[in-house]
Amino acid sequence: MEEYLRTSEIIDWQHPEIVELAKQIALGHKTSTAIAKVCFEWVRDEICHSFDYQMNPVTCRASDVLKYKTGYCFAKSHLLAALLRANQIPVGFCYQ
Repeated sequence: MEEYLRTSEIIDWQHPEIVELAKQIALGHKTSTAIAKVCFEWVRDEICHSFDYQMNPVTCRASDVLKYKTGYCFAKSHLLAALLRANQIPVGFCYQ
């Protein structure tokens, strides 16, 4: 499971703003399933899809997605993975 909890250049979950947000989102939720659900909903509702909103810059790194509040699908998944890992929920993903 260690592989699915580590930080990387793209899934930089140890970034202070990601750690703080992950804690805030998880408050009041006791199970990993509940935390995963609210993290997903937060990213879905708070991060604009770059194409739909014609927003720049094009982000990739999880902390940049959070900073600029925009990203394509893959970038939004990077932030979701970072939030989950910051809450000690192992997560991996693959691209189509």
